[in-house]
Amino acid sequence: MIRDEKYLEIKRAIKKTLDKERYQHTLGVAYTAASLAMRYGEDLDRAFIAGILHDCAKNIAPAERIAKCEKWGIKMTDVERRNTALLHAKMGAFLAKEQYGINDPDILSAVAYHTTGRPAMTLLEKIIYVADYIEPNRDRAPNLKEIRSTAFEDIDRAVYEISRDTIEFVSKKDLADIDPTSKAVYEYYKNLHIT
Repeated sequence: MIRDEKYLEIKRAIKKTLDKERYQHTLGVAYTAASLAMRYGEDLDRAFIAGILHDCAKNIAPAERIAKCEKWGIKMTDVERRNTALLHAKMGAFLAKEQYGINDPDILSAVAYHTTGRPAMTLLEKIIYVADYIEPNRDRAPNLKEIRSTAFEDIDRAVYEISRDTIEFVSKKDLADIDPTSKAVYEYYKNLHIT
């Protein structure tokens, strides 16, 4: 898939919709996802395409997000309505299917959950969740060096550490409500590794 025409069309279209910095991040996620896929035996093409598409809705203006979700029939939580930045993941899954012609439910789910994660994620979901956090262009997250190393040793532990650091960051900065799904991810993966 990575070399076929459909993939190349998607990559070109994504490049046109995202600003330069976001596109560089997207490429970083796609290549990191492919690397993690090689490590854990996930399909490389699926990981790469989910990485390319994970932020495909990032260009939608904050003021338009709720209206578009309502128009497209995307269910929103109260937290998502208050913090519309979270909606780009669900919107991205919708666009991946409707605009980019992706019908693979695992790819769509990986795009939909790349921001909050969810308990008991599939391998592909974990790969995109982790790749989004550790890709080479990221440089501000706490414990990044350690999490990058952990990601290639124990992906479940990396999910736990990312969810822990995300909750701590949002709590300290009081940026917005912590999404209940993010809390559930933290508790689920904490119980896998700390009990």
